[in-house]
Amino acid sequence: MSATSPGEALDTRITRGSHAYRAVTVALFAAGLTTFVSMYSAQALLPALTDSFGVAPAVAALAVSVTTGLVALAIIPASVLSERYGRTRVMVTSAAVSSVLGVLLPLSPNIGALLVGRALQGIALAGIPAVAMAYLAEEIHSRDLGSAMGRYIAGTTIGGLIGRLVPSAVLDVASWRWAMEAASVLALVLAVVMTRTLPPSRHFRPQRVHPRIVGANLLGHLRNPALATLFALGFLLMGGFVSAYNFLGFRLLAAPFSLPEALVGLVFLMYLAGTYTSAAAGSAADRLGRPVVLLGAVVTMAVGLAITLAHVLALVLLGMLLFTGGFFAAHSVASGWVGRLATEHRAEASSLYLFAYYLGSSVAGACAGIAYASGGWAATVAFIGALLAVALVSTSWLFGRTRRAER
Repeated sequence: MSATSPGEALDTRITRGSHAYRAVTVALFAAGLTTFVSMYSAQALLPALTDSFGVAPAVAALAVSVTTGLVALAIIPASVLSERYGRTRVMVTSAAVSSVLGVLLPLSPNIGALLVGRALQGIALAGIPAVAMAYLAEEIHSRDLGSAMGRYIAGTTIGGLIGRLVPSAVLDVASWRWAMEAASVLALVLAVVMTRTLPPSRHFRPQRVHPRIVGANLLGHLRNPALATLFALGFLLMGGFVSAYNFLGFRLLAAPFSLPEALVGLVFLMYLAGTYTSAAAGSAADRLGRPVVLLGAVVTMAVGLAITLAHVLALVLLGMLLFTGGFFAAHSVASGWVGRLATEHRAEASSLYLFAYYLGSSVAGACAGIAYASGGWAATVAFIGALLAVALVSTSWLFGRTRRAER
């Protein structure tokens, strides 16, 4: 009989290879899928919404921005509610309500009703990203946490891809209402999978939550210059990323490319580049340091963005491939760096990063609509380029600060 330390004997957290581990990872993979299918299914439909409702592209783009904006505003309150009422209760409620709202959205009689519904769906969706990582950290053994977290992140990446591919494929043979309904039904099925497989929390302990304590913790993180810079980077990078994909479809549908809807939808396969670069960036950061990899990723985004100005389809696609890969690498490094710098109250630090991340998607995505209306793709690239310029300055400051600290 092998000897075990007291800590190991008392640790009842879930380990890899067990039935509970498989259930947790399946449930959280489905959670990532349903969240991002719901959140970004409208992005592939923006040109169709413009034509159907007779509105400007900037107005249609609000179908994405209002959802991510309300996710940003609700993510901190959702994490606070989970401290009081439990992780699984918040996640299951979030999945159920957002899925039902999604199924009803295609019935919207006008653009106003659709935007209101998408805003409500954003509030409902916030419970999953706000709580999923805390749930995994509590329930999974520390030596297996990275693998479990990786499956959840994979679910969010693939969910974002499927959420764009499914409606764009349906749109080629049916209206935007059927395309959105197809994505919504898929999200509902995934929510059922999550709910039926998610094990109850065994290590969660309810806490009394006071707004003053939460506010003090959040303010403490914001007073840390390095953390505040990473929060700003989340806003800038995600804002630029969503802005590019919001309006790339309009450009590819128009001359000189004039591509069909289904083919334009395949552009979202570029997300698969992020599946590789996010993991590769983590490994490279361990070898070369986070500042070097983060700076390189932002530069790659800027180079890719500039290439998309070409009027040759192959170059536009190459530019988007570089831009997408650079974004996911930067996001992987920045989000992981937050956890390293926040030595206390990490849940609040992660919530602040996610708040800035989704707020960037909403605010910058809406502002990019104004740029596109005023000058087409060139003006949109200029707007995104300005965001990346600020991101480069911020990353360079982090690079210099880290190097000074190492001396």
